[in-house]
Amino acid sequence: MKLTPLAIPGCYEVRFPMHVDQRGHFVKTFQYSAFAGLSLETDFAETFYTVSGSNVIRGMHFQIPPADHAKMVYCVSGAVMDVALDIRGGSPSYGRHAVVELDAEQCNGVYLSRGIAHGFAVRRAPAVLLYYVTAEHVPALDCGIRWDSFGVQWPFTSPLVSARDEKLPRLQEYETPFTDEAMAVPAWK
Repeated sequence: MKLTPLAIPGCYEVRFPMHVDQRGHFVKTFQYSAFAGLSLETDFAETFYTVSGSNVIRGMHFQIPPADHAKMVYCVSGAVMDVALDIRGGSPSYGRHAVVELDAEQCNGVYLSRGIAHGFAVRRAPAVLLYYVTAEHVPALDCGIRWDSFGVQWPFTSPLVSARDEKLPRLQEYETPFTDEAMAVPAWK
């Protein structure tokens, strides 16, 4: 398992080891020691997946404290342009984004620390993304940033976006709860 840092501190592309033989393939999607060696949170509290069709953009989603979480996301079918956006106040990369092409055939994923908004655009449908998160979903603390408000070059101009995502605040309008003080003593294990 290989974790490669992205341009945003606390974000990594994860390359999963794959074994192929005449029966098909075997993919290892998590190895504690690889993550613990980088002091990353690995106490996953919930898993879920999304299934998305062509021309879909989902995002940019996160949960605010006290239900904020780190997450690992990977594509088990299809392909997506995965986007991470730093919304940690005081971070040297605040407002910057990183893009990783996730593809089921490439066996890769992303790890995102707390205070990183996440979204994606479907490149090959159906796209099935599996999520591991370190806190359970709390609807009242589920937030987001509008997908087209921070300069990313999405792969299409007229995407299918949920009504909720269309109403999210723009990055410039959002007052982040992820401050230096809140991030100074992270809850990672």
